[in-house]
Amino acid sequence: MFLRPSDYEFVIEPNPSASFDLIVGATAGSSNKQKQLVYDFFAQQTGRTLDWGILTGVRPVKLLAEMLQTRTLDEANALLREEYRVSKEKTELLSEVYRTQLSVNFDEAPPAVGLYIGIPFCPSRCLYCSFPSNVISREGSEKYLEALHKEIDAVAGRIETLGWYAESIYIGGGTPTSLNVSQLQELLRRISQRFITDRTREFTVECGRPDTIDKDKLNIIAQWGAERISINPQTMVDRTLEYIGRSHNAQQIRDAFSLAKTCGIPMINADLIAGLPGEDPKDFKFSLDQVLLLKPANITVHTLAVKKASRLIEEDQDYAYRTGAATAEMLADAGATLRREGYRPYYLYRQKHMAGNLENVGYALPGTESLYNIRIMAEDQSIIALGAGGISKIYYPEENRLERIPNVTNYEIYIERIEEMIQRKETGIQ
Repeated sequence: MFLRPSDYEFVIEPNPSASFDLIVGATAGSSNKQKQLVYDFFAQQTGRTLDWGILTGVRPVKLLAEMLQTRTLDEANALLREEYRVSKEKTELLSEVYRTQLSVNFDEAPPAVGLYIGIPFCPSRCLYCSFPSNVISREGSEKYLEALHKEIDAVAGRIETLGWYAESIYIGGGTPTSLNVSQLQELLRRISQRFITDRTREFTVECGRPDTIDKDKLNIIAQWGAERISINPQTMVDRTLEYIGRSHNAQQIRDAFSLAKTCGIPMINADLIAGLPGEDPKDFKFSLDQVLLLKPANITVHTLAVKKASRLIEEDQDYAYRTGAATAEMLADAGATLRREGYRPYYLYRQKHMAGNLENVGYALPGTESLYNIRIMAEDQSIIALGAGGISKIYYPEENRLERIPNVTNYEIYIERIEEMIQRKETGIQ
């Protein structure tokens, strides 16, 4: 079968693993034009459209911001709908996120930079996890922290030489609070002393799983200046928590929130995942309602992404493709509910293999938006990433260009090659 709209040729050929393949050959026109033709063909054949049309990038808000350099918001939204086939609902969501970000003040970059420190350990590995995370051991974590401390000292010296400073600091993972009390104390002491200045505006520690949180760790976090933590339920349904490999229940999540407030942590972020195995929209609504009772400053609603490195894809390779409609219902309900409760969408990003080809959206109470979350998606600032798997991105504003400086992902190789990781930053941070 052949279709020849102007300069394009479509060839549909048999494929043993699918009903047919569509091969596109272009003799003229842009790549967007090719995508439009393919998209429109399949939309006509199937009667289905995609909320995000032909967009495949991680950062659609950044695309909108770039459009607005030469267009009005109405013109940019029209372009997103007409050229990129993005739905009216998603263009409105992008506009809302963009307007929220305009209300947030940022420092000039440089000298302001973002800092990420990765702790690649967890108590156990979740069913859907594709991050470079490892089940924690005392010996492995001790050796890792010894190497990480060297990188912290080297990077602190480098940015001080350049006259830069950390606008935001984010300790993520993994689960940083899987470290023991003495390890966490030394890590936060070093970070605080080497990076926090009177110009540092945000310091976040990702606590993640409530089974790793106790009063001593929370007091240490508060002692060294972190004013924001994350406690990530993912779901408040106990049977789901057990199935996905979380070694805690919903009551422990509630207890962790209460303890954090008792210890004087002023802002708590929470994550939920839409589309988890075995859950329907009623389950997700239950989880959202339960988390809202805990009054977090930020709630990020993630769409389940089934990645190649996860155990879930081994169990059900087509899971993400079968759950799109239910997941879309969960996201729509979450957006409506959170807006009613006073939250505003303030950052958004997309990933491959997401259920329903949807998105992740962070919602915040006004004035509690995370600088780090916004800027890492905007890519308008240098983000310096330390630790195994960290990828630093050095921003050159005059050219609107980023240069990547990657660390190796495997933490044992990171330990062996720490001097090389340090040298990469000495050379690349400039």
